[in-house]
Amino acid sequence: MQRRELETAAANYSYLRGLLYIPLGGLLVLSALGNWQVGPLRHTWAFLLVVLVIAAVAVAINRYYNERYGRLTPSTAQEVRAGIGLVLAVALMLGGATLLRSHASWSLDLPVNAIAVCFALVMLVTYAIGIGLKIHHVVIWGMVLVAGALPVWNGADPSNIGLLLAAAGVILTGVFDHRLFVQTFGSPRAIDYENGDAAAR
Repeated sequence: MQRRELETAAANYSYLRGLLYIPLGGLLVLSALGNWQVGPLRHTWAFLLVVLVIAAVAVAINRYYNERYGRLTPSTAQEVRAGIGLVLAVALMLGGATLLRSHASWSLDLPVNAIAVCFALVMLVTYAIGIGLKIHHVVIWGMVLVAGALPVWNGADPSNIGLLLAAAGVILTGVFDHRLFVQTFGSPRAIDYENGDAAAR
Protein backbone atom coordinates (compact mmCIF):
# COMPACT_ATOMS: atom_id res chain seq x y z
CA MET A 1 0.00 0.00 0.00
CA GLN A 2 1.31 3.44 -0.95
CA ARG A 3 2.06 6.07 1.68
CA ARG A 4 -0.77 8.27 0.42
CA GLU A 5 -3.24 5.39 0.75
CA LEU A 6 -2.08 4.70 4.32
CA GLU A 7 -2.49 8.36 5.27
CA THR A 8 -5.96 8.46 3.73
CA ALA A 9 -6.94 5.28 5.60
CA ALA A 10 -5.68 6.76 8.88
CA ALA A 11 -7.62 9.97 8.32
CA ASN A 12 -10.79 8.05 7.45
CA TYR A 13 -10.33 5.89 10.55
CA SER A 14 -10.05 8.97 12.77
CA TYR A 15 -12.99 10.89 11.32
CA LEU A 16 -15.48 8.20 10.35
CA ARG A 17 -15.88 6.34 13.64
CA GLY A 18 -19.39 7.68 13.66
CA LEU A 19 -20.80 5.72 16.58
CA LEU A 20 -18.71 7.97 18.83
CA TYR A 21 -20.92 10.85 17.75
CA ILE A 22 -23.95 9.27 19.41
CA PRO A 23 -22.75 9.94 22.99
CA LEU A 24 -21.64 13.41 21.85
CA GLY A 25 -25.19 14.03 20.63
CA GLY A 26 -26.48 12.73 23.95
CA LEU A 27 -24.22 15.19 25.76
CA LEU A 28 -25.63 18.07 23.73
CA VAL A 29 -29.19 16.97 24.53
CA LEU A 30 -28.25 16.65 28.19
CA SER A 31 -26.81 20.18 28.16
CA ALA A 32 -30.05 21.60 26.76
CA LEU A 33 -32.21 19.70 29.24
CA GLY A 34 -29.90 20.70 32.08
CA ASN A 35 -30.14 24.35 31.09
CA TRP A 36 -33.93 24.01 31.12
CA GLN A 37 -33.66 22.21 34.49
CA VAL A 38 -35.89 19.38 33.33
CA GLY A 39 -36.86 16.90 36.07
CA PRO A 40 -33.96 15.65 38.20
CA LEU A 41 -31.46 17.38 35.91
CA ARG A 42 -32.02 20.51 37.95
CA HIS A 43 -29.74 18.84 40.49
CA THR A 44 -26.01 18.89 39.82
CA TRP A 45 -25.53 15.30 41.01
CA ALA A 46 -28.10 13.97 38.51
CA PHE A 47 -26.53 15.91 35.65
CA LEU A 48 -23.05 14.59 36.50
CA LEU A 49 -24.37 11.04 36.84
CA VAL A 50 -25.79 11.15 33.31
CA VAL A 51 -22.48 12.61 32.07
CA LEU A 52 -20.67 9.61 33.57
CA VAL A 53 -23.08 7.21 31.86
CA ILE A 54 -22.53 8.94 28.52
CA ALA A 55 -18.75 8.82 29.06
CA ALA A 56 -18.95 5.08 29.78
CA VAL A 57 -20.89 4.55 26.54
CA ALA A 58 -18.22 6.51 24.62
CA VAL A 59 -15.44 4.38 26.15
CA ALA A 60 -17.30 1.18 25.19
CA ILE A 61 -17.78 2.39 21.62
CA ASN A 62 -14.10 3.35 21.32
CA ARG A 63 -13.15 -0.12 22.60
CA TYR A 64 -15.45 -1.66 20.00
CA TYR A 65 -13.63 0.13 17.19
CA ASN A 66 -10.19 -0.70 18.58
CA GLU A 67 -10.96 -4.38 19.14
CA ARG A 68 -12.81 -4.93 15.87
CA TYR A 69 -10.73 -2.76 13.56
CA GLY A 70 -7.43 -2.17 15.34
CA ARG A 71 -5.75 1.22 15.54
CA LEU A 72 -4.50 3.63 12.92
CA THR A 73 -2.48 6.72 13.78
CA PRO A 74 -2.77 9.83 11.59
CA SER A 75 0.42 11.28 10.13
CA THR A 76 2.07 14.35 11.68
CA ALA A 77 0.71 16.52 8.88
CA GLN A 78 -2.81 15.22 9.51
CA GLU A 79 -2.47 15.86 13.24
CA VAL A 80 -1.33 19.41 12.52
CA ARG A 81 -4.34 19.94 10.25
CA ALA A 82 -6.59 18.54 12.96
CA GLY A 83 -5.06 20.93 15.48
CA ILE A 84 -5.59 23.88 13.16
CA GLY A 85 -9.16 22.74 12.59
CA LEU A 86 -9.75 22.56 16.35
CA VAL A 87 -8.43 26.10 16.88
CA LEU A 88 -10.60 27.42 14.06
CA ALA A 89 -13.61 25.53 15.43
CA VAL A 90 -13.26 27.04 18.91
CA ALA A 91 -12.73 30.53 17.50
CA LEU A 92 -15.69 30.18 15.15
CA MET A 93 -17.97 28.77 17.84
CA LEU A 94 -17.18 31.36 20.48
CA GLY A 95 -16.59 34.38 18.27
CA GLY A 96 -19.36 33.60 15.81
CA ALA A 97 -22.01 32.97 18.45
CA THR A 98 -21.05 36.16 20.29
CA LEU A 99 -21.08 38.20 17.09
CA LEU A 100 -24.42 36.91 15.81
CA ARG A 101 -26.43 37.10 18.99
CA SER A 102 -25.28 37.98 22.50
CA HIS A 103 -25.26 40.72 25.11
CA ALA A 104 -21.86 41.96 23.91
CA SER A 105 -21.78 45.61 22.83
CA TRP A 106 -20.38 44.63 19.43
CA SER A 107 -22.92 41.87 18.77
CA LEU A 108 -25.09 42.18 15.67
CA ASP A 109 -28.00 40.82 17.76
CA LEU A 110 -29.60 39.12 14.76
CA PRO A 111 -32.84 37.07 15.03
CA VAL A 112 -30.95 33.84 14.28
CA ASN A 113 -30.02 30.74 16.24
CA ALA A 114 -26.33 31.43 16.74
CA ILE A 115 -25.54 28.01 18.25
CA ALA A 116 -27.07 26.12 15.32
CA VAL A 117 -25.41 28.37 12.71
CA CYS A 118 -21.95 28.25 14.29
CA PHE A 119 -22.06 24.53 15.10
CA ALA A 120 -23.03 23.74 11.51
CA LEU A 121 -20.19 25.89 10.18
CA VAL A 122 -17.75 24.25 12.60
CA MET A 123 -18.71 20.78 11.40
CA LEU A 124 -18.47 21.75 7.73
CA VAL A 125 -15.06 23.38 8.23
CA THR A 126 -13.77 20.46 10.31
CA TYR A 127 -14.69 17.86 7.71
CA ALA A 128 -13.46 20.04 4.85
CA ILE A 129 -10.04 20.32 6.52
CA GLY A 130 -9.96 16.70 7.68
CA ILE A 131 -11.15 14.21 5.05
CA GLY A 132 -13.17 16.36 2.71
CA LEU A 133 -16.91 16.91 2.73
CA LYS A 134 -19.14 13.97 1.86
CA ILE A 135 -22.66 14.39 0.52
CA HIS A 136 -24.30 13.58 3.84
CA HIS A 137 -22.16 16.18 5.63
CA VAL A 138 -23.30 18.89 3.23
CA VAL A 139 -26.96 17.82 3.42
CA ILE A 140 -27.19 17.40 7.20
CA TRP A 141 -25.19 20.44 8.24
CA GLY A 142 -26.57 22.52 5.41
CA MET A 143 -30.05 21.88 6.81
CA VAL A 144 -28.96 22.79 10.35
CA LEU A 145 -27.27 25.94 9.01
CA VAL A 146 -30.37 27.02 7.09
CA ALA A 147 -32.66 26.27 10.04
CA GLY A 148 -30.47 28.33 12.35
CA ALA A 149 -30.04 31.20 9.89
CA LEU A 150 -33.76 31.73 9.31
CA PRO A 151 -34.68 35.13 10.80
CA VAL A 152 -37.41 33.69 13.00
CA TRP A 153 -35.54 33.30 16.29
CA ASN A 154 -36.97 36.30 18.06
CA GLY A 155 -37.73 36.62 21.74
CA ALA A 156 -36.03 34.42 24.33
CA ASP A 157 -32.54 33.04 23.86
CA PRO A 158 -32.84 30.01 21.49
CA SER A 159 -29.48 28.49 22.48
CA ASN A 160 -30.98 25.33 23.97
CA ILE A 161 -32.98 24.64 20.82
CA GLY A 162 -29.74 25.23 18.92
CA LEU A 163 -28.10 22.53 21.05
CA LEU A 164 -30.91 20.12 20.16
CA LEU A 165 -30.56 20.90 16.45
CA ALA A 166 -26.81 20.33 16.75
CA ALA A 167 -27.44 17.06 18.62
CA ALA A 168 -29.74 15.80 15.85
CA GLY A 169 -27.13 16.74 13.24
CA VAL A 170 -24.33 15.06 15.19
CA ILE A 171 -26.24 11.80 15.65
CA LEU A 172 -27.33 11.65 11.99
CA THR A 173 -23.79 12.40 10.88
CA GLY A 174 -22.51 9.65 13.14
CA VAL A 175 -24.89 7.08 11.65
CA PHE A 176 -23.88 7.92 8.06
CA ASP A 177 -20.18 8.20 8.98
CA HIS A 178 -20.27 4.74 10.56
CA ARG A 179 -21.96 3.38 7.44
CA LEU A 180 -19.16 4.86 5.34
CA PHE A 181 -16.60 3.52 7.84
CA VAL A 182 -17.90 -0.03 7.39
CA GLN A 183 -17.93 0.40 3.61
CA THR A 184 -14.31 1.58 3.77
CA PHE A 185 -12.86 -0.94 6.24
CA GLY A 186 -15.25 -3.86 5.93
CA SER A 187 -17.71 -5.40 8.39
CA PRO A 188 -16.29 -6.58 11.74
CA ARG A 189 -17.73 -10.09 11.22
CA ALA A 190 -15.80 -10.43 7.97
CA ILE A 191 -12.62 -9.26 9.68
CA ASP A 192 -13.13 -11.65 12.60
CA TYR A 193 -13.79 -14.55 10.22
CA GLU A 194 -10.61 -13.88 8.30
CA ASN A 195 -8.71 -13.86 11.60
CA GLY A 196 -10.26 -17.16 12.62
CA ASP A 197 -12.32 -15.68 15.43
CA ALA A 198 -14.61 -18.42 16.77
CA ALA A 199 -17.30 -15.88 17.68
CA ALA A 200 -17.81 -15.07 14.02
CA ARG A 201 -18.20 -18.66 12.83
